[in-house]
Amino acid sequence: MIPSAFPHWARAEALGASMQEFASFQDEPPQMRSGTVGKSGFLRLDFEHRSGKTILANLERRVPYMVQRALHCDEQLPGLAYVFLITTTGCLLQGDRLALDINLHPRAQAHLTSQSATKIHAMDANYAAQSQTIALADDAYLEFLPEPVIPHRNARFISDTQISVAPSATLLLSEVIQPGRKHHHPDECFGATVLSVSTAAARPDGISLFAEKLVIEPRRYAMRQTGVMGSFDVLANVILCTPKDKAERIHERVGADVNLAEGAAFGACRLPNDAGLIFKVLGRETAQVKAKVREFWSVVRQEITGAALPPPYLWR
Repeated sequence: MIPSAFPHWARAEALGASMQEFASFQDEPPQMRSGTVGKSGFLRLDFEHRSGKTILANLERRVPYMVQRALHCDEQLPGLAYVFLITTTGCLLQGDRLALDINLHPRAQAHLTSQSATKIHAMDANYAAQSQTIALADDAYLEFLPEPVIPHRNARFISDTQISVAPSATLLLSEVIQPGRKHHHPDECFGATVLSVSTAAARPDGISLFAEKLVIEPRRYAMRQTGVMGSFDVLANVILCTPKDKAERIHERVGADVNLAEGAAFGACRLPNDAGLIFKVLGRETAQVKAKVREFWSVVRQEITGAALPPPYLWR
């Protein structure tokens, strides 16, 4: 766990230096050193509930991160702040260090997504790192549903997400990971060198709830074996932190299935310490995985807020 007192992007810099799976990738890129200006993005978003709606009360940023403004475009939840996360580079390169801090004050409601998929380009030196902290106060509600992560051949990426969630708050956090540009070149499918994705959650008083770490090293471990990806290509990992009674109602509605003919499998299980649920989806194509995540999102939205999802936008 990286101390939150670290200055912004330095938290992301410390990630790779502290993880064994990145010990052999400490060399510096010949083009531009890691963490320099333009490669050390920082974004802090503070949301507050005021006069019946949520506003983006505080915004701090450093390129390549950018946010334009909070929109209130959801007719079912008019007070919900809708924010697009933008990176002006459009991709992650070797030596990039990104830090994202999201804070929701009591009763704030927000939906965060990205402007496009996160493309992690090929690397021959160093790695890209991302540090995220998410804090939800009493009765806050956050949907954080970015577009998929696409690791290109030889990509090296480490991500760490630290969550602080009040007992009455709800966080829906989704991550969709594609195998790469599988229709671009045969070696692109599961061609990344290493992906390391960690998530941990605790109460505001520091009591730990759960921790999960996913390490993908296709060159060391076969991805097509049973118990890993098998015949599937795309993985969605969805974490729902919410009060126990709400989590039980959602769990009863979700179910589980493995359908090899259609190339999809999904299911939800309970997180420890009554923290909520974790929902996982496997599929052969991204569209079917995102559709199943949307179904879960719809159930969560209905049970937590009583509102329905709006129709998908045309560009989704």
